[in-house]
Amino acid sequence: PYFKFNEAVSFFIDCADQAEVDHYWDALVEGGGSHSQCGWLKDRFGISWQVVPLALGKLMGDADPIKSQRVTQAMLKMTKLDVEKLYQAYNG
Repeated sequence: PYFKFNEAVSFFIDCADQAEVDHYWDALVEGGGSHSQCGWLKDRFGISWQVVPLALGKLMGDADPIKSQRVTQAMLKMTKLDVEKLYQAYNG
């Protein structure tokens, strides 16, 4: 194509749980997509998507800055976001 997609065009998917994260993640990278960090990926057309469990906003938005910082640090180490590991980080 004459024009290529870049990160200026991206989509965000709120997912209810890990099963939904897994579903969208697998479907979007199928056929030539690629993984990135913090829940980001590119589909086979080069469009960027962030696949995020709803729990992430809740955990990162906690009033306790230590808990929310642990969640943020855990998220920064992930490619596909893992709800269980986010809760583990939150709980210390």
